[in-house]
Amino acid sequence: MSTAGRSVRAKVWDRVAASDPGLLRLTAGLRTVCAISLALVVLGPLRVDVTHLVAGAMAAMVATFAIREKQPARQAVTLALGLPVALASVSLGALLNTRVVAGDLFFVALIFCAVYGRRFGDRGTALGLIGFQVYFISLFVRATAGGLPGLYGAIAVAFACSGTARFVLVRQTPAGILDRLRRAFRARLAQLVAAQTELLDAGPEEVEKVLDDVRTGTARLHEAALMIQGRLEDGTSDEAMAGLVQRRIADAEIAAERLGLLLLTARAARRADTLTLHLPGAPVPSPVREPMRGEATDALRRDLRALRMLVLRPVGEDTGTGPAQVRNRLLGYRDGENLPPASPAVQDVSRGIGEAARAVLGLRTALEGPQDESDDSPAAARSREELDAEDAAITGGADGQRGEEQPTGLRRPTTRAAVQVSVGSALAIVGGELLSSQRWYWAVLTCWIVFINTASTGEILVKGYRRVLGTVLGVVAGLGLAGLVGHHTWTAFGLVLLLIFAMFYTAPLSYTLMSFFVTAMLGLLYTLLHTYSTAVLVLRVEETVLGAACGVLAAAVVLPVHTDRRTNELLVTTLDHLADVTRAAVDQLSGGAPTDLLEKARDLDQALADLRASTQPLTHPITPLRSRRATARYVVALLETCAYHGRSLAATAELLPSHPTIAADPRLRGAGRRIVHNIETIAAHVADRRTPSEVETGRSIAALLEPGSYRTPRYGRVTDRVLRHLQRLDEAVTGLARPLDVPVQRPKN
Repeated sequence: MSTAGRSVRAKVWDRVAASDPGLLRLTAGLRTVCAISLALVVLGPLRVDVTHLVAGAMAAMVATFAIREKQPARQAVTLALGLPVALASVSLGALLNTRVVAGDLFFVALIFCAVYGRRFGDRGTALGLIGFQVYFISLFVRATAGGLPGLYGAIAVAFACSGTARFVLVRQTPAGILDRLRRAFRARLAQLVAAQTELLDAGPEEVEKVLDDVRTGTARLHEAALMIQGRLEDGTSDEAMAGLVQRRIADAEIAAERLGLLLLTARAARRADTLTLHLPGAPVPSPVREPMRGEATDALRRDLRALRMLVLRPVGEDTGTGPAQVRNRLLGYRDGENLPPASPAVQDVSRGIGEAARAVLGLRTALEGPQDESDDSPAAARSREELDAEDAAITGGADGQRGEEQPTGLRRPTTRAAVQVSVGSALAIVGGELLSSQRWYWAVLTCWIVFINTASTGEILVKGYRRVLGTVLGVVAGLGLAGLVGHHTWTAFGLVLLLIFAMFYTAPLSYTLMSFFVTAMLGLLYTLLHTYSTAVLVLRVEETVLGAACGVLAAAVVLPVHTDRRTNELLVTTLDHLADVTRAAVDQLSGGAPTDLLEKARDLDQALADLRASTQPLTHPITPLRSRRATARYVVALLETCAYHGRSLAATAELLPSHPTIAADPRLRGAGRRIVHNIETIAAHVADRRTPSEVETGRSIAALLEPGSYRTPRYGRVTDRVLRHLQRLDEAVTGLARPLDVPVQRPKN
């Protein structure tokens, strides 16, 4: 293949990788479609009836999507255990089909056990899901005791085909997933650099739109970093390698975000606030200068494009004098070599490009092994020596997880959810049978689904709303597709496969879209079973609305976890992790004993991701409380700002044991003490508003060391950079006090 052809293919691949990190959505859709197709190919020549074809196809789908474990060996064990669970479930469904009361009571008990099983991890969740869904299949195809032998065969074939699809046709390994996630991170990093480059040429009226693109790119890069962190343990050869990759990913993310801030500062008349990159709709620092022009700007644009080229350069094409010269030039900016004659703000951007180039070099070395050093300049050689020293210092050791008190009894989340779903399902059974004695189970299915991956009444309400909206739209599509297909069985199965792929591909992006594809698919399945009618699809909407209402009612009345309580708990957890990271980083920067700072930073990122997800009911467009929506977004943006500075402090502190030019500064301990105190004060106030303590204010953090170091930062002195992060962190933490109604101590004269 020609070089141009490889380049085009690489660009297309990078776009796909960036939109679907790790190709997890694509793989989920293909694997499920392959499993169902295999089941149909095996069952078709056996001349089984359409009912068994539908049961086999649905069982193959369930056996494929229910298993979420990361290691193939554990997946195989769970799949093997799932078959007897499925056979037992379909047997009880068929035997209790004519015994209404006994069948309903068993269904509620099965639902309780399936949800309670989530406390036993991925395997318990998978087996519970298989048991519930296969029982639902028995109701859907109206299984009878006489038809059990045929159903046993169809389900056994389905599980065998699911295993073939999983372990042979669409095989995934933890190392392979991590490699694809790394490519996605690289592609998203390049996209972010491209968006940042546009800041140079954007006019005053275009800056807002370009800044939104930079915000989106920053958030997408952070999402990819979190996904990589979640796969490191299983996808790397040992703990040391996992620690090394985690460190290099963190370096690249921090360098890219810092570069965006420096570019924004160069466009404005004053230093940009980190909050601007995290708060949607935040105003651009004013006044905004006209688009940057001149030789220095042309050089800056050239260097940003060169940085993007280094990020995207495929493995094996990083040799030769051309890429080496580009890399050497960018790395030289770190030490102030050949900086363009321009304002200090523009020169700071060049230094930031140099730091980003170093982060890219470290990331490539960690992921791809030793690089060609024959054409290195002295600046590049120094960067490699620093990276080698850091690599040698990373041992991958961890301090161990702190033991946290686990709730028991009804306070345990799985127990509470099991009780809530059981009550909601009982209500859905009663109401569903009043609507239809034949298809009441749709209400139960909806009630079950709205509780999956939700933890508060607000989350359940939003998910129920999305389920109903997707179902209504899917009914309209189902009517059209059923009319087009008619009685063409294999055409209908082909469309079903297409809709199933779309369902799994869009599931992580939009629950509404997923519900749409599910309902459209069901219209085709009803056509195959010769039970299709407009009344059936309208009933589907009615049962969905009823199931969602029963779920919301059960969540609001039975052991409720209100959205405010849930978000407050997660907010306290996030603040605790932020205080932990800040305290440990400042202590190590002051000369204290080394700790696993990046692991603490990872815990902070995960806690913040959980908090961000829990605030969705407060920030959803349908919420009537506009002021609360604005407050929730502002608080989350401030915490993202704090997390960025916390990660930066942790990354800098990790350099101390190995970096030849960095020394501890004991004076920093005093500078960080007030920040930690304020974080703990805010956390205590959120947990208990009667807390009497106040947020402290006073002299700026920068003023605690020699004057002038903050106003005129010198990249050769790490203390200056640390002070900037501490100063911004102090400002962001103090800023949290106002929206959270925490009292602030008046500064003393």
